[in-house]
Amino acid sequence: MTARPVRPRHLLPWLVMGVLLVTAFTISTRRDSGPETMQARVKRVASEVRCPTCRQLSAAESDAPAAEAVRVAIAKRVQQGQSDEEIRGFLVSTYGADILLKPGGSGVAGLVWALPVAAFVCAVAGLALAFRRWHRAEVDPTADDRALVERALADMASGGGSGTMARSGEMASAAGSGEKDVPG
Repeated sequence: MTARPVRPRHLLPWLVMGVLLVTAFTISTRRDSGPETMQARVKRVASEVRCPTCRQLSAAESDAPAAEAVRVAIAKRVQQGQSDEEIRGFLVSTYGADILLKPGGSGVAGLVWALPVAAFVCAVAGLALAFRRWHRAEVDPTADDRALVERALADMASGGGSGTMARSGEMASAAGSGEKDVPG
């Protein structure tokens, strides 16, 4: 079995798709270069933490008094000039690590981020391997297959008619069952 040479024409769609994906990821991760207002920063940080009482909403979305207290604490720390990490650290020390809506990127919590990516990469690699095997699979007819086809063609040329088709069907079923000689 010989491998076919890779033609640039076949690689072009994959290259274009790769360039488009990289461009889309780059554009989606880039932030606005304009300065962020204090209210926007408070809302952004509050949207990254849970409401301490309702738990299914972020502190930015909830109207609960505890969520309002979290927003006030965030605003106070933003005015003091603390970084987002320092504010999150304060909230974690006050309410516990589960106050954060996004899990950390290290330790066991890092698996939340790494496992889906690893599963996706494995799935794509498995599909690529399966398609490659499927594409390269060439089935050559055996000597028995050739003999069966020659007999069927000879029967069709000599007799024709529906009896020949019945015998051809018998030959095909005999070939599938492993029998060598079929009475006609």
